[in-house]
Amino acid sequence: MRILMLTLIAPYPPDSGPKIKTYYLLQYLCAHHEVTLVSLVRNEQERKNAESLRRICREVYTVPFQRSRWKDARFLLKSALTGDSFILSRDASPELHRLLHTLTSREYFDIIHADQLNMAPFAVDLPGGARIIDQHNAVWTIVARMATRFHLIRRIGLQIEARRLRRAEARLCSRFDGMLAVSKPDYTFLQLAAADAGVTLPPTTIIPIAIDTRNEMPVQHHAAPDTILSMATMFWPPNVDGVLWFAREVWPLVRQEVPHARVALVGARPPAPVRQLTADPAIDVPGYVAEPRPYLERTAALIVPVHAGGGMRVKILEALARGLPIVSTTIGYEGIDLTPDEHLLVGDTPTAFANAVIRLLRDPALGRQLAAQGRRVAEERYDWRVVYPAIEHLYANALQRAGSAVARRLC
Repeated sequence: MRILMLTLIAPYPPDSGPKIKTYYLLQYLCAHHEVTLVSLVRNEQERKNAESLRRICREVYTVPFQRSRWKDARFLLKSALTGDSFILSRDASPELHRLLHTLTSREYFDIIHADQLNMAPFAVDLPGGARIIDQHNAVWTIVARMATRFHLIRRIGLQIEARRLRRAEARLCSRFDGMLAVSKPDYTFLQLAAADAGVTLPPTTIIPIAIDTRNEMPVQHHAAPDTILSMATMFWPPNVDGVLWFAREVWPLVRQEVPHARVALVGARPPAPVRQLTADPAIDVPGYVAEPRPYLERTAALIVPVHAGGGMRVKILEALARGLPIVSTTIGYEGIDLTPDEHLLVGDTPTAFANAVIRLLRDPALGRQLAAQGRRVAEERYDWRVVYPAIEHLYANALQRAGSAVARRLC
């Protein structure tokens, strides 16, 4: 089949959750079909990253795009005046619309695959065989959960956006021929939104995010690991909220019991409140780390202290593949088929989270046991070679549905 894939960001290198999810799906699709990739890019390096995918894609096209405070302010004002979702309107790109019109006018694509909700407005009305919306998460739930983490004025603003996005997300998804969800919880949240909006979601296949377990091998740990590690992009608000919660409410409890422990908060573009945590000499905030292995080898606990988010946390899948012991909140491992105390430790309050971290710092053997069991889960359930063949069933059903709709219109 000929597939046109639209991405919000160039999915290479696979060094963040959304890029990892898209890269391995793209790798599977390119091995079995002819794929044309169209991606928004924010700078010259992203353009080069996208161009490097010509080695697997039939064609690659890029469109320059830039968010800014000024543009965000303009779209916030527009949202306030029109009642439209800010998140869905801020990525408008007339240039991308023009490119897609040109491509679909001169070539027929069997599948038009919109990767992430932000790409859905560009894909939904394009001519072709069938249109697929690839939901990395139920986006409205991220905003709704973040609203609970802020004080009055910001909380109200986020609650308004969550309500607008909930309806808009459901209505937009309902216009596609097929939908990919990454977990049962996400699909349930999207069903709730659809019922609220009075629409019906298209046939949906649940296909989890996948990684490359052949490439991500278990690390060799120090005999007595002493580092509590977070690896997360620091420009994503739920990650920032999580590490600040850990540093302010959990870490003092851990340090009281294990004075020699250290914390490493690894991730690109840490904001000022995160950088300021280095006032504690036991906390390291190195930013983006190209080679994280020295941190991984000293890791007693990979922490996922998030209280807002959707989809699946790729950092947990990577940690499973790397053989790292994990401590997470319940939301942190949502959508991943793991059992607490068998594959990871779970804590939702500062005391419970701290106790789990302390257990792993004091008992490296427990960490090794959890890591070994987690690695087996990654190999058996979350390798891309195991997971992504299921996309063929989704595509076939969507093509059949789209063909039936065309036939009804012609009758």
